[in-house]
Amino acid sequence: MKKNIVEIEFCTQCRWLLRAAWLAQELLTTFEQDLTSVNLMPGTGGILEVRLNDQLLFSRKVAGRFPEAKELKQLIRDVIDPARSLGHSDGHKAE
Repeated sequence: MKKNIVEIEFCTQCRWLLRAAWLAQELLTTFEQDLTSVNLMPGTGGILEVRLNDQLLFSRKVAGRFPEAKELKQLIRDVIDPARSLGHSDGHKAE
């Protein structure tokens, strides 16, 4: 089984720890068998970035907004198991 590691880098100056921890909880609940770890990484300067296996999936600065949990789940699913359904919150149609 491949080791899938998620990193959530968040701005400590902005007090985004709770937001980052909530996103981590959502991802661990959905991908409990698929993720090796979800790491919270303190940063500064308004950063909120989510990476999967060192690949940037979401950047608050690039997007100009915070990520939705549903959106992150879809982005991760698309990398680790594209055919997987995420249930009622999923806009993805498995073929």
